[in-house]
Amino acid sequence: MDFKLKSDYAPAGDQPQAIAKLSGSIAAKNRYQTLLGVTGSGKTFTMASIIQQLQIPTLIMTHNKTLAAQLYHEFKSFFPDNHVEYFISYYDYYQPEAYLPRQDLFIEKDSSINDELERLRLAATANLLHHDDVIVVASVSANYGLGNPEEYRKMVSQVRVGDEFNRREWLLSLVDMGYKRNDKFFDRGMIRVQGESVDIFPSYEETDAIRVEFFGDEVDRISFFNPYTGEMGESLKEVTLYAATNFAVTADRLKSAIAGIERELEERLAELEKAGKIVEHQRLKQRVEFDLEMLKATGACKGVENYSRYFTGKQPGETPYSMMDYFEIKGKPYLVIVDESHVSLPQFRGMFAGDRSRKEVLVDYGFRLPSALDNRPLKFDEFIEKAPHYLFVSATPAEWESEHSAVIAEQVVRPTGLLDPVIELHDSDNQVAILHDEAKKVIARNERVLVTTLTKKMAEELQKHYLSLGFKVKYLHSDIDAIERNEIIRGLRLGEFDMLIGINLLREGLDLPEVSLVAIFDADKEGFLRSETALIQTMGRAARNLSGKVLMFCKKTSAAMKVAIDTTNARREKQIAHNEAHGITPQSTTRKLDSTLRLTDHTELLQLKKEKLLKMPASEKQKLIKELSAKMKEAAKQLEFEEAARLRDEITKIRSL
Repeated sequence: MDFKLKSDYAPAGDQPQAIAKLSGSIAAKNRYQTLLGVTGSGKTFTMASIIQQLQIPTLIMTHNKTLAAQLYHEFKSFFPDNHVEYFISYYDYYQPEAYLPRQDLFIEKDSSINDELERLRLAATANLLHHDDVIVVASVSANYGLGNPEEYRKMVSQVRVGDEFNRREWLLSLVDMGYKRNDKFFDRGMIRVQGESVDIFPSYEETDAIRVEFFGDEVDRISFFNPYTGEMGESLKEVTLYAATNFAVTADRLKSAIAGIERELEERLAELEKAGKIVEHQRLKQRVEFDLEMLKATGACKGVENYSRYFTGKQPGETPYSMMDYFEIKGKPYLVIVDESHVSLPQFRGMFAGDRSRKEVLVDYGFRLPSALDNRPLKFDEFIEKAPHYLFVSATPAEWESEHSAVIAEQVVRPTGLLDPVIELHDSDNQVAILHDEAKKVIARNERVLVTTLTKKMAEELQKHYLSLGFKVKYLHSDIDAIERNEIIRGLRLGEFDMLIGINLLREGLDLPEVSLVAIFDADKEGFLRSETALIQTMGRAARNLSGKVLMFCKKTSAAMKVAIDTTNARREKQIAHNEAHGITPQSTTRKLDSTLRLTDHTELLQLKKEKLLKMPASEKQKLIKELSAKMKEAAKQLEFEEAARLRDEITKIRSL
């Protein structure tokens, strides 16, 4: 299917020339191009228009989950008939394993996987193999290692009505693909056998399971059904089933991987023995031999990703497989769009070094084999040279983008005619009182306020102060997870509260048309959070509202402030001139609330979890309660009382069902 952009809007302002210029550059086979678009100029619509014009699969990457969720919703609405997928880290919580030599302290890997995010990741890879009209919106997670896409493509089962085959052998092949058989409790990634019927709940499906009915060895009927209600859906002539995990491998590949791990273990143990590292020798021998036993018995083990090189067939130091390899598998051109590139690219650049330094310590002290170093994210050079076409999108492109881009398209004039915000400078001695007076006026108009501070302490104290004065205020900080963060942004837009305070979380890509006032505390303090780029991005949060205003509190005008103010004023002059020349009356932007995005609906996710627990047999519930009780007691023993209380509440909920 072709990419079909559906929108109530047509390109306007600077959008037509930007679309033509960038599409032409990519069609001319240039690798790098940049869209310099001010906040509120419709960069997302321009990106969507370029995809429709080029008709090629696209990977859209950004540096945080909040932006990824927002982009996912917008592209789902732009391309409702195409396959728009979401690919971010599937961990709600992740503590990587590490060793601190000075304290002789080993920290075990600990994680909590979000089933819904895992499903969306699998849907992305499955659809890339099955369809051409795919847009994947991803976070930095797309730069981390994935299974071999060729191996994943081999692990496919195609079933057609009228096919004849041995049902037992087919069930064994599904188990090899990562599916688990459970005839009592049925959930994603499971198969269930009932008489002549086999039920499969693909890991990448949201609500539909598949029933394959046999007459002897012949497939008699294939149909969708709802696994929670049992309601039957449409009948199918054929179905393609993909592996239940990206890391599923064939039996031959598993056998080869085990042999490779055994060889490396033998070599590494000889090295450690020769170096007189007896403790490291014993530690590594015990750990890897246990992992090998688990791999032989079950095909998996804890920390199996550390042996990924053997499962993917890569050589030492070779570029690991990533999301981009799933785009390349069909041998056709594709586009990578890096949103907010001035932040995303430096983040991609730093990923490899941080990962490497932690793992080198684990290897040196006998916790991992040297091959664990090959379980890594892409290096910056590997990422930036892998795809045939890149489009960098930012209001403030960095030096790298400017130097390497064949074309830089400017998008300064907004389709709505909106101007860059008015900037006011105020003495920082009175910043709390001045903001209070200005915020009262804004809130009276049913508009919202964003406040950015330099420290958590300041943000917390500010929140307490304004709450005591009767304001409805929330504080957005780095400890809040992706789903809750989206809920807070949604609450601000809905008017559940009027003021949001944060540190560096309010800069890029937050599309909040209801916000008309942005306050920047200590704007003159030199540093990353008050650089010219950060200031321009922060001021841009007020550029989607007709009454947009920025309050900068300072003692002096820093060099970064001067550049940011001059840039904003120059853009404002250009926008005024364009509006006058074309008779445009500025209008505030509007954006529908992302009600269709499941990930922002915390209540819906909890309801889904409740439905699963209701379907769970009593024996399975008792087993789960027993496991959680053991974890609760261990947490209390370790004096981790908050975690113990959370587990206690979880147990209470399960018992109440």
